[in-house]
Formats: sequence, C-alpha cells, structure tokens
Amino acid sequence: MSGADSPEILAAYDDVRSDKSPTKWLLISYSAATGNQLVLSKTGTGGLEELANELDDTQVQYAYVRVEYANDAESKRVKFAVVIWIGSSAKVMRKARASIESGAVKKVLAHHSIQVDASEKRDLDEKDIVARLRKAGGADYNGGRG
Repeated sequence: MSGADSPEILAAYDDVRSDKSPTKWLLISYSAATGNQLVLSKTGTGGLEELANELDDTQVQYAYVRVEYANDAESKRVKFAVVIWIGSSAKVMRKARASIESGAVKKVLAHHSIQVDASEKRDLDEKDIVARLRKAGGADYNGGRG
C-alpha cells in the first residue's frame, strides 16, 4: 500500500473538509526518491497561492484544497479540488507512475469537484480554478462570467 490512507493523511483530509478548521489544504509527497510510500508533508491555512508556493518542481505531489467563493452578495460556496502536481524536473519514472498512483490518492481524497493536473505553478491560478468549480457545480449565478 502506498500510505495514502495513513492516519495523518486521513486526519488532514478531515481538517480541510471541516467548516470548523482553519486548514485549507494538504500536501502529500513521496517519503523517498524511490518507492511509492506517501506521507503528509504539509498543511496550510492560506489559499491556492500558498499551496502553489509549497510545490516542488523536482517531485510528483498530490494536494487537496478547499476553495471558497461567492456566487452573489448573499451566498458563499465551498468546493474541493484534488491537485496532481508533476514537477517539470521530476524523475521520468516517477512521472510515469503518477497516473497509476494518483488513483490510490483519489480514493482517499474522494470528495472533490474537480481534478487539477498541474506542472506549472500558474496552473493553480485561483480565478481559473473558481471558474472550473462553478462549471462543475452546475448552478452558475454569475451569468457565465466565471
């Protein structure tokens, strides 16, 4: 087993999902340069920009992030995204295995509206992610303006 279902990762996942916790994201990394053992490497209370700053260009990493946005003056929505980060300088075999190993991660981080495949930090632009979440959510009270 990859360790994606470790108690630390499961607790961080529950924290991100909880309306009572300040935790907004979690980051899962490989414990060593070889092998498939995953560990919780970090959590954070900031948004997508803070998460993007923690991503390592030499690694494949997985993240789960809480995104809050307003549809109008009276409503706020909370949605979740899984991020599959494949750093541009990650080892070739690690990149190749990401599609297989991300399946185990997505089983644990099961409740998400979208998957974001990212290889550059600009792939985590908040405006773009919110637009994708709005589309995935079905109801768009913003008149299609993202």
